[in-house]
Amino acid sequence: MDTMKRFDVEREEEWMKWVKKIPFINFDSDWDVQPIPAFGGAMVRFRVQCGDLILSVYLDCYDRLGCYGEPYWEVYPHNSDIIRIAMGNTEALLEAIRESFKNGESLN
Repeated sequence: MDTMKRFDVEREEEWMKWVKKIPFINFDSDWDVQPIPAFGGAMVRFRVQCGDLILSVYLDCYDRLGCYGEPYWEVYPHNSDIIRIAMGNTEALLEAIRESFKNGESLN
């Protein structure tokens, strides 16, 4: 990969600006969190595992993957669908993940 192309993407997507804006998340102690590459236009992606259940979470800062009107987290699956939550509302994000696990939802 051409390193300059990567730097261009970082600049165009304002990665350093987002480093200062993306909130810290205090995950539940019984969850394992796997950061994964932010493919498909997401700014951040990770998977959360609790026992045998795995969820997908991404952060979309530019409404590239959906329409929310502000930076948002998406959790999948949630109630056999998805849920979107404002980036700053990490407590609602954590609650959505808890609900999905409580309902036995998983990628697998």
